[in-house]
Amino acid sequence: MLWVALHLPLLSLESFAATLAGTATGDGIALVDERCIAAADAAALALGVKPGLKRATALALAPRIVLGQADATRDAEAVRAVVHVALAFTPSVSLQPAIEPGRAADTVLLEVQSCLRYFGGIARLLERLHASVEPIGHALRVATAATAQGAAVLARLESPPLCATLEATRRALVAAPVWLLGPGRAHWEALQGMGLRRVGDLLGLPRAGLARRFGEVLLAELDAAFGRRADPREPIVPQRMFETRLELFARADSSEQVLVGAQVLLARLVAWLAAQHAFVQRFRILMHHETRWQQGDRTPQATALEVALAEPSRDSAHLLVLLRERLAQLQLPAPTLELALQASDIVKRAAPNGELFATRQSEDEGIVRLVERLQARLGAGRVQRLCASEDHRPERASALRDAAVRPARAPRGARREAVVADAAPRSCARPVWLQRPAPLAERDARPLLDGRALALLSGPERIESGWWDGDLAERDYFIAEADDGALVWIYRARLPLSSSGESGWFLHGRFG
Repeated sequence: MLWVALHLPLLSLESFAATLAGTATGDGIALVDERCIAAADAAALALGVKPGLKRATALALAPRIVLGQADATRDAEAVRAVVHVALAFTPSVSLQPAIEPGRAADTVLLEVQSCLRYFGGIARLLERLHASVEPIGHALRVATAATAQGAAVLARLESPPLCATLEATRRALVAAPVWLLGPGRAHWEALQGMGLRRVGDLLGLPRAGLARRFGEVLLAELDAAFGRRADPREPIVPQRMFETRLELFARADSSEQVLVGAQVLLARLVAWLAAQHAFVQRFRILMHHETRWQQGDRTPQATALEVALAEPSRDSAHLLVLLRERLAQLQLPAPTLELALQASDIVKRAAPNGELFATRQSEDEGIVRLVERLQARLGAGRVQRLCASEDHRPERASALRDAAVRPARAPRGARREAVVADAAPRSCARPVWLQRPAPLAERDARPLLDGRALALLSGPERIESGWWDGDLAERDYFIAEADDGALVWIYRARLPLSSSGESGWFLHGRFG
């Protein structure tokens, strides 16, 4: 077997940074746990803020530093998105427990031996893994090994090796620091006092003595890393409905600030959809507001915003555009402190194929996305399309209908409307857009347009319809050409004089 380990060395800092939503970071970012610095970014480290310092000392060294509380639940929510990314490549995905107790798991393990050929080899697979994790915003250390425990240990090195065989894995493990094993960190001072700094230093010692002094767990992890004992891993199964949340560091007073946090949630949604090999049809974002704790305050606890798509998609850029359009029409009743995203209406189908040249399918997709953007900006009830009707009369041969997708609540916005015409051609030669019939002058029984005679090219096309509803049409239609080459659609009442009361020639439409 071949295992890939994705280690997130800056998981806590990156999960906290996602909550800042555009907040200025000043002298850097640091996380506090039990009044001591638990983690610090590069800017804070440059000013002397290191893990282990007291909170007051860190503020004395960097007064403008952004301090946040370490949160294992927030870290677990962030690493779950990386798990979803991995599930898009292989179903054999598991989590390696954190070395330090009380911390969230920060290493994702993938068994990839069976899917290497599909992705074109390990190099191509790792390249695609890096590209898929990048939108989520996490730095990676990637190692490969013949054992799951070995890959998890090697991924914690500053320069993780890529080992393809068991022999190469064992050689790399021999030189690894012993504290990378879970029990090795707990007994680091004792091991260091005995001169046991590398994993290879443990191999020549009596096993009974190691177990008695440091526990059986150390030997179990050592044997699992070197492939001397079975190391079964329980694969992770993604939930059937998607839900994630993000508590903002500072309150969001505008839709743009909300959008920064929502972008993180959308990236997690796209990762989950890729793991399910599915596309979202509708999703819902909840904005939990700040309560003012005043008697009689009617501020709602949360504002729900639903985004419906005309065509299922998992394109993060497209979903972000639709959400931006909806948020632009929304007025927040109060500042937002927490965001939540829910999605249960999904569609499972094959991913679209790449196209070298434009096809009818790609052109239809462009029209669908245009309709979605118009719906998001104007409201679904104000986006209409022309549809064919079963009527021979040209003015009644089409009708305006609403677009297919209608959100549960239309957003407040401008009173504008948009009309989208069906692309399906008609069976006969008629102009797409008609006008009200306009009478034409005549000269020697020939119709005139702008004082010039029209040349009849084809016709007549006789239409006799509407006797059942009192709007009788008895007409002979012709396609005529003007002096400038433009084609027009004209008719005259059927001879002798029509019972509809019309007489003479009329202009009814123009060809594009």
